[in-house]
Amino acid sequence: MASGWRRDIVGETPSRIVLADDDTLLREGIASLLRESGFDVVGQAHDAAGLLDLVRELRPDLAIIDVRMPPGYLTEGLDAAREIRGQFPGTGILVLSAHAEVEEAMELLATGQRVGYLLKSRVTDVDEFTETVGRIAAGGSVVDPALVRELISARRRDDFLGQLTARERDVLALMAEGRSNAGIAHRLWVTEGTVEKHVRSILARMQLPETEENHRRVLAVLAYLESR
Repeated sequence: MASGWRRDIVGETPSRIVLADDDTLLREGIASLLRESGFDVVGQAHDAAGLLDLVRELRPDLAIIDVRMPPGYLTEGLDAAREIRGQFPGTGILVLSAHAEVEEAMELLATGQRVGYLLKSRVTDVDEFTETVGRIAAGGSVVDPALVRELISARRRDDFLGQLTARERDVLALMAEGRSNAGIAHRLWVTEGTVEKHVRSILARMQLPETEENHRRVLAVLAYLESR
């Protein structure tokens, strides 16, 4: 499954990836499954400083970064992600976190395209994880659906997001995963035209501007984050 998807999305040239995580076993495991799925893992680091050195030297297509790394195990990964985005905007960023932390995700997603925030528990689903990596490397943006669920449960009753129907919330959650209209239609067993209507309705209710930018759908998730 992963190999067939890879040919369609990633293309003939494998995406070049660097990894940063102080957990050696997890880092090596991620590197192994990415290589088996056709990606080119060109470097690994155990801390933020090592990651930045790798990015400067290798200019990878994507950096996969743990949020908390040595020396303080606080926001070293996010700090490195910000620096990478500022110096090398063409490098995609996928941040891995043990917990769904809304503020961290909001800050990261606000940086634009080729960005993702994923819970580490998602790595165990190999097909889903490699598909997410491929989407970000190809220019998309992906948000872990756990963040969407947290926002839905935390929002105020009088919030304008309450105007969304149950089906529109389903569509929004799948949009946050980075899925196309066709992918959403397949998951919800509806036509692609129906999905397009739901997407237009969601963006209209959330007063999001019409634009052809690839990360426009992520703005819908940011609206959730900003409504807390």
